[in-house]
Amino acid sequence: MPPSTAPPPKDHGRAGRNLPAAIGSAVVLLVAIAVSLAVWKTAFMAIVAAAVVVAVWELRKGMRAKDIDLPEQPLMVGGVVMVVVAYFWGAPALVTATAVTALVIMLWLLQRGIDGYVKNATAAVFTLVYVPFLGSFVALLLAEGGSTGFARFDEGVKGIVTFILVTIASDIGGYIAGVLFGRHPMAPVISPKKSWEGFVGSLVFCIAAGAALVVYLLDGDWWVGVALGLIAAVMATLGDLCESVIKRDLGIKDMSHVIPGHGGLMDRLDSLLATVAPIWLLLHYLVF
Repeated sequence: MPPSTAPPPKDHGRAGRNLPAAIGSAVVLLVAIAVSLAVWKTAFMAIVAAAVVVAVWELRKGMRAKDIDLPEQPLMVGGVVMVVVAYFWGAPALVTATAVTALVIMLWLLQRGIDGYVKNATAAVFTLVYVPFLGSFVALLLAEGGSTGFARFDEGVKGIVTFILVTIASDIGGYIAGVLFGRHPMAPVISPKKSWEGFVGSLVFCIAAGAALVVYLLDGDWWVGVALGLIAAVMATLGDLCESVIKRDLGIKDMSHVIPGHGGLMDRLDSLLATVAPIWLLLHYLVF
């Protein structure tokens, strides 16, 4: 009897994704976000906090491959606190909560002793900034219309819709242009499937989406929408490349498999985390 062999991994083509599963997962996530924003926008903060917790868990799991042991308890608790204080009390409270959480993490690691202290503390503070701190800008953006006593479809909700749709436009534009026209790799060592043609597609889709959303949804100037689209396309691409570097350094393909067709949550959050801070900054000072 011949020995059994594992089936070869399924080839999903040049895009590298199981497209039906990816679309289905994306629809479910978008519906959950839309319902929370439509019913009671503060409920969306529960989704953001949950995403922070899962992302920290994924990074801890991935970093174990390099013998890095993140202190997930203070990272998760501190991350949730950062999201909450950013939403209710704004940017100064977020900065304070971030500093306090970093100090708690360094004190927490003292109980493990000397071995690996610098390595684990450095990775933990990196994770703190990469996930909870950047993710808390979603809370700052949502709070633009007020954290309490807000209207059903206020500036904060519109800002979140703009942020999400522009970032999705980057992904869709890059995907379509990359699959149809991709010939010149952008960073073959880091992300072999990412091409310059895909980046141009991302740029075109982002600028179009940014201009349309800023003018027709936010009642802002068209040039702000163009700037927003340009920033989103560049930052989303850099965010994707940075996460690819992290995964290659850790020697893993996906952060986890919690989202069918997408891999880990961090595989979807990379672009969103990279774009939200500059988008909040631009909208806060030029539109709201």
